[in-house]
Formats: sequence, structure tokens, C-alpha cells
Amino acid sequence: MRMRTLGSAGLTVSEQGLGCMGMSMYYGPRDDIHSKEVIHRALELGVTLFDTADVYGSGHNEELVGRTLGSERTKIVLATKCGFQPDFSVHGDPNYIHAACDASLKRLNTDYIDLYYLHRVDPTVPIEESVGALAELVTSGKIRHIGLSEASALSLRRASAVHPITALQSEWSLWTRDLEAEVLNTARELGIGIVPYSPLGRGFLTGAVTSVESLADDDTRKKHPRFIGDAFEANTQLLDHVHAIAAAHNASTSQIALAWVLSRGNDVVPIPGTKRIVYLESNVAAGDITLSDADLVTLDEVFAPGAAQGDRYGRPHSYGDSPEPG
Repeated sequence: MRMRTLGSAGLTVSEQGLGCMGMSMYYGPRDDIHSKEVIHRALELGVTLFDTADVYGSGHNEELVGRTLGSERTKIVLATKCGFQPDFSVHGDPNYIHAACDASLKRLNTDYIDLYYLHRVDPTVPIEESVGALAELVTSGKIRHIGLSEASALSLRRASAVHPITALQSEWSLWTRDLEAEVLNTARELGIGIVPYSPLGRGFLTGAVTSVESLADDDTRKKHPRFIGDAFEANTQLLDHVHAIAAAHNASTSQIALAWVLSRGNDVVPIPGTKRIVYLESNVAAGDITLSDADLVTLDEVFAPGAAQGDRYGRPHSYGDSPEPG
């Protein structure tokens, strides 16, 4: 596994991390035993960045990750988040942030967090106050790096004026390219690394979801705008071009989609999530694929910003400071 650096503070991580959210929520029933096996296999493959949040499974995910990685603590970069609740309420006040960090440390069974994100910017609290609280956690040694998730360009600027921001975690993939309009350039100007979540479009870009009916009853994608009706059919047609490129590389569509994200720059570290070892191994292998200039031109044309049909979430949102979990 090759390594990349996030942020001007020099946080070194594997070129892909492992997003652990799906092990606790959204994508069908939990299987802690299998999830632990996936995490251990990720370690064997050289993954060092593991991503969770206090809202994932209402604490279950942090506990799972903490139990599983406890003996490997010094070898990994542990990332978690605060400021988001299951009812979609956002909390960025300093007292909340301090209390949430203490609770996460306990669930993770660790005395420090490598990368601590404000999960969403609280519109009722000045970002300077939220980041100020995070800076206090750095000073106290409870966290080592500060991150923001789904923040707007303006929020990034205001936050960076208070304390260096190491990473921005936002949705970025072939079918979600909103980040490129303004936020990406601002992050790079400020020396902030990019951690794309859902780099496989919630599994759509794997080509494995051939019908919404095949998903588990409690899989939230059944209500996702891009997986429903005409939007699903239109988005499936976009994948035909990925299949052709994948065949030329003797690769899967998911590997091509990940290779595209990895090609965006050495400051980009996607965190694909999975609950299956075979998919994990496939994702990691995508790092060995080099897309040609012609491949990149084709993908950029087919998946131009806005090409995907349907909103990326099932409720109103804006890209910066979006009110949805990820």
C-alpha cells in the first residue's frame, strides 16, 4: 500500500482508508464477526486509516472499531467525528464538542484520536467557536489533527484562520463532483487534504446493484433518489462507458471508479467502505491501476458534473455544510 500525506501538518496515511460506517448502519444487517475480519484483513493489506463517527450506529461503530484495532493502536491513524445526531440535528458548540470527544475516546478505548472531524458545520454556532474547541482538544492531547466534513469554502477559510485544518471529508466520486466547483481549490490553497467518502457512489459504481429490489429491506438506498425509477435507469447507462474501460484494464468497474478518484491528486485519500473481504481486496488493488489520458478524458466527459440523475441525498441540502451523514 502506497502512502499519501494529508494536510500541511504532514499526516501520513495509506492511499486508501477504510470507511467503517456500513458495518453499523444503512446497508443491511450488522455482522460484527465478519466486520472484524474485514478490519483485520485491511491491516494485513497495509491500510492505516480507519474512519468512523459517534453517530454511526449510535456509538456501535466506534465500539466495534475500538475493540478490533485496540492492539494495533500505534500502527494506525484513527479518525472519528462529532457534531451530528441520528435525528439529523447538528451540534457545534464547544461544550458539546468536548463532551462528545470524551465519549468517543471511551468507546474507542484510546487516550487520543489521530484525526477528529466536526461532522457538519453548525449554522447556529460560529465556526470559529467550534474550531476553537477542537484546538483546545489538540492542546490537551486528546486529538492530534482537526478535520471538517462537508464544509463550504467559506467555512474552510474561517476555520483555517483559527487553527490549521488537516483534512476535509466530503463526498466525491465519478457521479458526485460538486466538490470541484469551489471547495476543492480552496482546500488546496489552504493546505487541506481531501478524504472522499462514498467514492463508489454508495455501491452504484461497482455495477453490482442491478435493481433496487435486490437490496435488503433496511438498506437506505431503496429511498435514495439516484437509485429510484428513471434516475436509476439513466445512471445505469452511464456505467456502460466504465465497463468498457474496465475490460481494457482487466479490472472491475469499481476499481476504475476508485482509480479515477486516486488520480485526482496525491492529497486525495478515498475511504471506500465495505463489509466483505473480497470487495476490500478489490478496492485495494485499484491502487495498481493507471488510467490513460484517453480513459480520463472519457470518464470526465461521461461523468461531467451534474451528469448523474437525481439528488445525492433524499432531502434538501447544499453541498457545503450539507445536513446529511457520511
